[in-house]
Amino acid sequence: MAAEGNAIDALGQFVLYPALGQVGSAVGFTNSNLYMVFAGVLIVALMVYGMREAAMVPGRMQGLAESAYGFIDDMVVAQVGEEGRRFFPFVFTLFMFILFGNMLGLFPYAFTFTSHITVTFALAATVFVLVTAVAIALHGRKFFGYFMPEGAPMWLAPIIIPVEIVSYLSRPISLSVRLFANMMAGHVMLKVFATFVVMLAGLGTVGPVLSLMPLALNIALVAFEVLVAFLQAYVFAILTCIYLHDAVHLH
Repeated sequence: MAAEGNAIDALGQFVLYPALGQVGSAVGFTNSNLYMVFAGVLIVALMVYGMREAAMVPGRMQGLAESAYGFIDDMVVAQVGEEGRRFFPFVFTLFMFILFGNMLGLFPYAFTFTSHITVTFALAATVFVLVTAVAIALHGRKFFGYFMPEGAPMWLAPIIIPVEIVSYLSRPISLSVRLFANMMAGHVMLKVFATFVVMLAGLGTVGPVLSLMPLALNIALVAFEVLVAFLQAYVFAILTCIYLHDAVHLH
């Protein structure tokens, strides 16, 4: 991250470009796709390598793999119930994919694919379609009763039903925008303060001293972004579990 002249190019880090040379250009394989594949490889490597020995006293990698597994398993059971364990692979994959995508973007010159609304909306739309399909498969026509709460007076139906439908259809929008906005805003702030460091450091004798404050702020922001990266993956996963709970129990 550096200042280009006297300007701050905070959005240049989100530009898509072909990866893997001419092959990537020919098939439309971008840097975003490359980091998605990289995230998938790291997740598989963590789970396979971490659990290869399955020791009674786990090492660091096994402990990390087991902690991730247990964390999501507890979340699914707590939010959906024992019957929700059938959805564990989906929620676990979703959480790990978003978490690794968020974390990879914190490395220098890396690309944060979760900072693109097209990626986050695709993930949210997948959750929406799955949840709706599960609800219809389990409850059939009773699913549409979800939009009219039991016990509500019928004369309020013209108001309640449209509001509930809009609320239901807004789920993929809220899921995708929340993740995209948090990741994009955090990385913009990181680049702005990093650019301040470079610009101030070039002011001469007092420059390095003046650059200490934005440098300290940037270090604090990196630590904060690590926390946000985990929290956003957690929020996405737990909201998915809540939506699955509504689909399974229809309330």
